[in-house]
Amino acid sequence: MSFIPTPLNLPQYPFKITLKDTRHFIFDEIRKKHLVLTPEEWVRQHFIQYLILEKRFPKSLIQIEGGLNLNQLQKRTDIVIFNNQGQRIMVIECKAPAVKITQSVFDQAARYNSVHKTRWLVVTNGLKHCYATINHQEGQFAFVSELPDYGML
Repeated sequence: MSFIPTPLNLPQYPFKITLKDTRHFIFDEIRKKHLVLTPEEWVRQHFIQYLILEKRFPKSLIQIEGGLNLNQLQKRTDIVIFNNQGQRIMVIECKAPAVKITQSVFDQAARYNSVHKTRWLVVTNGLKHCYATINHQEGQFAFVSELPDYGML
């Protein structure tokens, strides 16, 4: 049985959802393909649309599920945002709505970001969104209440 989409704390978007056999698929306009609609994918697709339509992030500067090596293990980041010079500026970790955003979830995202060293770190489960700016030289971070538009980063 496939995941049934639930409302999130993000605007609603007109997704292309199809049913094949007993599984639902959602069209990812960044990767230009249909993906199995899981709770985490539901959050990821909403947050991508939020970035593009509400926060004016250019589609061409969004990378989804990029690989990285962390402690000799192959991992993946959900979303990485680049600036116009091709530098990584934000890591976004998406969780299913049922996954609570705890310190351990934030720590996981921070470990991924220890490889990318971006200035921004975002963790979301679609219901709660945590935004933090990071100063890697001083080893400090600060939570902010709102994600700025792309042009303000």
